[in-house]
Amino acid sequence: MSSVAIAAVLSRCPDVVRVLESLCWTPDTWPEPEQIEALKLLIDGVGASENGEQVLSKVKAVILEQCLPLLVKISASAATGGVGRSQRSTTDAVCGLLASCLALCGADVARELALLTMPALAQCEDADGAAAHAQDQLHLDVAVEVLAVLLPRLSSDAQLTLTCLSCALSAVKVLPEPRAAKVLLRVLLTLLNASRGERRDDALRRAWRELCRWRAPARALLCLTALSDLYFPASSPGVRADLRGSPAFWTTVQAGLTHGDNVARKRAQYLLRRAVAQNQQFEVLLSDDCYFRWVPSEEETLRLFWEDYLLVMETLEENQIHVIRPVLNRLDTLVITTAGGPALVHPSWLLCAYQRMFRSENQAVVKEGVRHLMELNLLQQPSFALAYAQFIVGPFMDSLADSSLFHRSPSQKIGECPEVGLKIQEFMVTFFGSLPQECRGASGRPLLQRLGSHHWCAVPLLFLAQALARLPTRPLLGPPGLHALREVLCCTMITHQVLLRGAAQCFLLHSALCLTDVSIVTLDEIFGFLVHFRSDESLCRGTVLWDQLCQWLLENEGKFAPTVGNPDAPGRHQTETGIINVRTYVQQRLEVFLVAPAMTDQADSLPDPGEAEVLARAILLSADMDVTRLGEEEAAGRLETLLRPLLEVLRRLSTNVYLPVCKSDRSLQLLLRLLQLQRRRGGLDDWVEAAMKTLVLQTVEEVQEFLARRLSGELQEVCDVERAGLYLSLLREALLRFSHVEWYRCSVQDRLVPRLIQACRSILTEPTEQGQVPRAVAMAVLSLLCEVAEGGVLEPQSEAMLSLGFLSDYFHLSPEHFNQPLVKPAAQQSDSPFLRDWGRIAAHFIRDQWTCLGFLQRSAAHSGSQQASKACVALQAAVEALGLLPSDLVLPLLDFMASVLPQVMCEEFLCVEAVTASWKVVLGLSGNARDFWSTLQSFVQVAFGRGALELREEEAPNLTKSLHKLIELGQAKMGVFNVLIRQCCCIWLPSGSESESGADGHFSSAMSHLDILTEACLYGPVFRRDQRLIQEVQTYVEQLGEACAANSAVSSDNRDEQFPRVCAVAFLSRLQPHNHLHQTLMEALLLRLLEKDQEIAKSKVRYYSNSLQHRVKNRVWQTVLLLLPKLRTEFVVGTVLGRVFEAAFCSNQASVKYLIEWAMVLILYNNPSCMEQLWECFSVDQEKTKTSVCTFLSVLVHMNILLPKVQDKVGQWSRALEVILQSCFSHNFSVRLYALLALKKVWSLEGARSAAEEALGGSSAIGGLATVVQACLHQADVMQNSGNAMKNWLRIQAHFFFSVFHPLRDYSVETIFYTFPSLSELSDDEWIPLWKFERMVEFSPNPQLPLRNPGQDLIQACGVWIQQDRGNDLEQEERWAEVQKKIMPWNLSIQEQEPLLAAQQRSQRLGKMNTALLVVASLIDKPTNLGGLCRTCEIFGASALVLDSLRHVGDKHFQALSVSSELWLPMLEVKPVELVDFLQLKKREGYCIIGVEQTANSQNLQDFKFPEKTLLLLGNEREGIPANLLQMLDVCVEIPQHGVTRSLNVHVSAALLVWEYTRQHKAPPPSR
Repeated sequence: MSSVAIAAVLSRCPDVVRVLESLCWTPDTWPEPEQIEALKLLIDGVGASENGEQVLSKVKAVILEQCLPLLVKISASAATGGVGRSQRSTTDAVCGLLASCLALCGADVARELALLTMPALAQCEDADGAAAHAQDQLHLDVAVEVLAVLLPRLSSDAQLTLTCLSCALSAVKVLPEPRAAKVLLRVLLTLLNASRGERRDDALRRAWRELCRWRAPARALLCLTALSDLYFPASSPGVRADLRGSPAFWTTVQAGLTHGDNVARKRAQYLLRRAVAQNQQFEVLLSDDCYFRWVPSEEETLRLFWEDYLLVMETLEENQIHVIRPVLNRLDTLVITTAGGPALVHPSWLLCAYQRMFRSENQAVVKEGVRHLMELNLLQQPSFALAYAQFIVGPFMDSLADSSLFHRSPSQKIGECPEVGLKIQEFMVTFFGSLPQECRGASGRPLLQRLGSHHWCAVPLLFLAQALARLPTRPLLGPPGLHALREVLCCTMITHQVLLRGAAQCFLLHSALCLTDVSIVTLDEIFGFLVHFRSDESLCRGTVLWDQLCQWLLENEGKFAPTVGNPDAPGRHQTETGIINVRTYVQQRLEVFLVAPAMTDQADSLPDPGEAEVLARAILLSADMDVTRLGEEEAAGRLETLLRPLLEVLRRLSTNVYLPVCKSDRSLQLLLRLLQLQRRRGGLDDWVEAAMKTLVLQTVEEVQEFLARRLSGELQEVCDVERAGLYLSLLREALLRFSHVEWYRCSVQDRLVPRLIQACRSILTEPTEQGQVPRAVAMAVLSLLCEVAEGGVLEPQSEAMLSLGFLSDYFHLSPEHFNQPLVKPAAQQSDSPFLRDWGRIAAHFIRDQWTCLGFLQRSAAHSGSQQASKACVALQAAVEALGLLPSDLVLPLLDFMASVLPQVMCEEFLCVEAVTASWKVVLGLSGNARDFWSTLQSFVQVAFGRGALELREEEAPNLTKSLHKLIELGQAKMGVFNVLIRQCCCIWLPSGSESESGADGHFSSAMSHLDILTEACLYGPVFRRDQRLIQEVQTYVEQLGEACAANSAVSSDNRDEQFPRVCAVAFLSRLQPHNHLHQTLMEALLLRLLEKDQEIAKSKVRYYSNSLQHRVKNRVWQTVLLLLPKLRTEFVVGTVLGRVFEAAFCSNQASVKYLIEWAMVLILYNNPSCMEQLWECFSVDQEKTKTSVCTFLSVLVHMNILLPKVQDKVGQWSRALEVILQSCFSHNFSVRLYALLALKKVWSLEGARSAAEEALGGSSAIGGLATVVQACLHQADVMQNSGNAMKNWLRIQAHFFFSVFHPLRDYSVETIFYTFPSLSELSDDEWIPLWKFERMVEFSPNPQLPLRNPGQDLIQACGVWIQQDRGNDLEQEERWAEVQKKIMPWNLSIQEQEPLLAAQQRSQRLGKMNTALLVVASLIDKPTNLGGLCRTCEIFGASALVLDSLRHVGDKHFQALSVSSELWLPMLEVKPVELVDFLQLKKREGYCIIGVEQTANSQNLQDFKFPEKTLLLLGNEREGIPANLLQMLDVCVEIPQHGVTRSLNVHVSAALLVWEYTRQHKAPPPSR
């Protein structure tokens, strides 16, 4: 209803109230928006005429009786289904009606409505608006619209304004962002815009104070962005709520710049830009503690700084490193501004940029940020180093936790320290050196705590520890620092690989020695810290680290802090000189250690072994310090004095029955650790071991008497089982340590062992009331004695060995004794805490039984008294035991099964069951590194023992299944296959068996398992990238040698991924050509390998460099070369040579090609009669391998080696020239290049040429031939006019295969497995260094196969040459890098030019107008994008579209989008490797090269004027334009964007630029 109609109604009806009533609706109806709008217009008309009391009263009634009930009804409907479109239109109409009514009623009614509406906001503090809606209350969305109408009329009410402000901010804080934004814009912004002057400033200040209390910077940034026009007005501020002077504002902006949400980051950048822009207009007084500073005199410098800074932060929103890396150079400018002159910029702004990089999703960006920060010279200034300290400890350390940062760079070799690892070392030294002296400790402790409080992977922790070890000696760490290091050792590193963990321990200990402040650290804390360094991983005697520790203790003697606390504690008493030294501390600690109460409960458990560990290390360190300080002779006496309290206790063990058990246990614990820790790595005895041996032997009889008495039945309680473990460990150590002492060995064999065996026999065979514990102890004792007997400690005919014979009767006469159980003690004892581990005790009891059974079985095997029937019973019992025992206790079972399995091979079902059960145990332990490898070794001995390997496949098919499972596991777990191949090689060809008869049955089994040997020859690194990193870092640690004590402490595990190939090569090197079995094996293996090569060639004609197929083919031909000299001539000529020629015709990578050519040269050299077969290869028409002739031409390059061996030298020389000259006129440049090189080499053979002249009747006889040859050679000499052709000619002549390589002189293992791969661009993980052949295996070099190359010329030669064959299949791409770069093949071939002319002719016939725009899309690989781009270019008249391959035109996806546009658009083909030359050519032709890329200097598309001759270069869909092409661009153009997503499809981007070019250069319409 229009206002005119309303006016007419009012003029006709003077009763306004009646008219109002007629337009109102009843409470139970839902009015249409038109009816509400009509009522609004009527009230507007009434307001324009007169306002009587009745009218005002009726208007108020409309508000209270019409509007409010309807709004409540809308709210109730919205609470269930949300505010829909119809409800929204009704709400808008009601709000409009309210506005009209309030214009008549005044502020009192508006205030009343506001008070009714604001609770809808207040209830949203803890819940969503819909959820918080109560009955008779407005919905949040409805309330927001109502308040937007009310607030402009309440600006004069200060109290209500502040109340509404508080409610709105509270709602914004907790609401979801879309609703919070609605409250901001409709309520808060309306409220502030309605206020003026001081009231608005006060409201803005209050709002800011509220925002400062929020803990959510993202929501605060939302509010500040919405209110930015008020806080940062474009005109003269006049606002007292200026945020630029508030440090909290800049802190919020910085938090937003590094926030995880990209929208929050954009808001922070927007606010920063607004604040900087306002600083340029209006000055403000900033406090000194503000993060933002503005100096008017440096305005230009600051303006440039903030422009660059914002550019960097915006660019970091990208994920493509090639876009980000150029802009990072601006960081250097920022650094200079930050560091130079007065403090213009706070350092924290740079930290925001680095933190943003550290949080990037792209690891390349993270790595770039880490590298940039570590190279920051700014940190050399103490003030900046201190300002960055917290950032270094926090976000920087977090970024270093990513292992992927530590991959070596492409220029580094395996075994070198990764680039990031080196930079971290330099950075830590620089950073801590720049910190003020008093702040270094405060920064070092949080860093160490960071290492201990997070889970770090092995690689980052290793290099961080190494960086800390490089710090100069400074007193930084006290007890808290040592505690932080202890947390790293105990918590962070427990799951790391052993070698890496040991290396990290070494570096951390070195760091502690350099950084500990000894004046505030006690010796208790020092030795308590040292106990966490394991002797089998890092801290052991005889290593560099141990010697450094001794030297450090000597240098700090007497400087350590005294122990605080117990006055009798060690370290409280000083020496006569007034200082506390290590020896005094050890003496006091030993006295305290051996003190025990006179009465101790017999049932007590063992004392904590950690105390004995600490004291044993302290004693040995003190002894080594005495040697360094006083010499060996005097140190020996001091050691005896030091150990006197211990020796006195040991002497009284067997005589003093009242000696407390606790005291005896402690003394034995200490003695055990001293014996275990005294050994030096390397097996060399020193004076400490000699002195310790002398002292212990003085008490050994008393100790053994005590042990014998205790182990013979005195141990009755459950807690004594653990005590028995201590006694047995000590007894084993003594037997192994002193068995070479004659009197001791006699005493053991004549008295100790028989006594123990008799006691154990009595306990096990006679009825006893003593319980189950003595039986468990007795079986453990027998298990120990069987182990030492097998170790050779007991003489075969001694009394001790004869006494062990009772075991045969005990087990074999009573099969029920297998897997004897232990009965759990009675119920009244079940509450003992020791019984909780009773299952483990029972499992050990069964394990010990099988240890004894294994000893009996192996003894019977040696004596030849085995019985197959008993063996079957025992094996069945062993299989049952595998299901009873935990996986970590099955080693004795597997050893027994390995010894008994050969006797029961006839029982196939039982053997299969045994192998299957064993394999399940191995799989169950695959995640347990501590027990897996020893169990795997035992399983291999079971499944692949001598007897099993000698079976044929049809006799034991399940053995083949086990082999395949093991190989499959080896592909996923590095080192598994190593165990198998080592076992097989040791069985097939034991050490020293070269001269043995070839009829040996063990070797003959190798023919039945040729798969194992074949797999070993082809085995290589195929594991994941993270596993590759671990392997490479382990290699780096190994290369450190003795400088890293872990290399001495950790025993080598031979899990190198190249070990199987090394082992196979060593095995093959020991085979004898004259041995028939060896010869048969080599021939069968060679045929198997050549079949594998053929399979790869047939399955995939072309394969990319360093692919798995490439690596396997390379390993095949390496093995072929290794075997060639040992093969029979008949086999080589009749079988191998043909296979080699066939492989030469296939498509091969460079490394494989060189090996095949080398093999051909060797075969032809040893068999000159086969030259005719070589000439036949040149006449074969190989359509699909046109350039394979290059392989045979390469052989002719070495004609100087072949020619002396042939009889008809002149004929062969002439034949060589004939086939070479034919190739010199080939249309293929590569063939011509190889032919010219071969021609130059062959023609230069003076002896052959002279012989030919003499044979043909003088030099004139070959004059015509000489003319042709000279013309061809002259063609090569004038190649400098051809540019790239000359470069390729020079390179091929300098290539190692044609220059310094000699096929005979350089034949060695080093050349085959290291030099050739390194020169052939194979990945360096395929290079096998010589030290692996020397250290890992027993290699047998001989004159035919030397290990090392005689000279070093070859390894220093040039190897940058790649030549590939080309087939007809368009799906196979050709790579011509380093051979020839044809930048314009369409100018050289009529056939390639025809499609171009056809497209031009068709378009001209239609009168089509083309522009000079050339679009290059060679980097795009998706047919859909290319098809759409083709259509766009044709429509807008581009001169041509350049693709990487014209095969895309036939793709159905291309044609689906091009819709035949390729018929009217010229299409050119330029491969990506040819783009550099193509772009240079076009530049010379006057084209402007324009790239579609976002860079630091990109020009806006809207402002850029395209030259007429424009070449538009498009980037790849993922990587964009490569860095090497970016530098060739004349200009980069970017498309302005305003959305959150910062990336357009490449076709869309190209279409926008093509259209803009066309718009600028469009031709006038043709005349009619």
